[in-house]
Amino acid sequence: MSRVLILGGTGDARRLASLLIGGHDVVSSLAGRVRSPLLPPGEVRIGGFGGVDGLAAYLPGFDAVIDATHPFAARMTAHAVEACARVGVPLAVLRRPGWDEEPGDRWVRVPSVADAAEALSPGQRVFLTTGVRGLDAFAGGDQWFLIRCVDPPSVPLPPRSSVLLARGPFAYADELALLREHSIDVVVTKDSGGRATYPKLEAARTLGLPVVMITRPVLPPSASTVGTPEAAARWLESQAG
Repeated sequence: MSRVLILGGTGDARRLASLLIGGHDVVSSLAGRVRSPLLPPGEVRIGGFGGVDGLAAYLPGFDAVIDATHPFAARMTAHAVEACARVGVPLAVLRRPGWDEEPGDRWVRVPSVADAAEALSPGQRVFLTTGVRGLDAFAGGDQWFLIRCVDPPSVPLPPRSSVLLARGPFAYADELALLREHSIDVVVTKDSGGRATYPKLEAARTLGLPVVMITRPVLPPSASTVGTPEAAARWLESQAG
């Protein structure tokens, strides 16, 4: 039975832990940014490692690491790649595929939250689903924002805004009703991939609304990647073989 560290906090990480429990000794690590996280089965640690050195010091005794953090957790992934290389522990990065445009979509792809703020027009009503980090980038505009996030933001908010606390998955009919209720002009989001938050894009397509899509950070070139929890489980079995 191998000892596996899952760098988690995502639905894919919870699914992976469920797949591995019973056949492996699994420890899931959560950053602790969400006040009431959905916990995976098995042993869970919450909190950071203290950078690359702290993670490298934690790794002895583990047979493999699977980074199943959010696609935008670029710093954690970079730390995992460096720490695992230093200690000699095999690492796979689990990243679900990003979203693809479909007929009827009106997407504008931008590289950062700051660029997303620059892409907005004066006076627009914006559905903002980028999380609480980086909200200050939108503070200087005259748009109105409906900000959806899991926890109440602890950072300064745009002067004209309303906060909606909610956790996915979300349904298409509810997203469509939300956009209509608040007379939304544009959706701003990150290319997180997956089905849980995709319905807002379907609703935007139905209403003909533009979407400002923040592209994912580039993975370190040395990272070995898999696209699903099942593929991550197969990768783990290949390490044992």
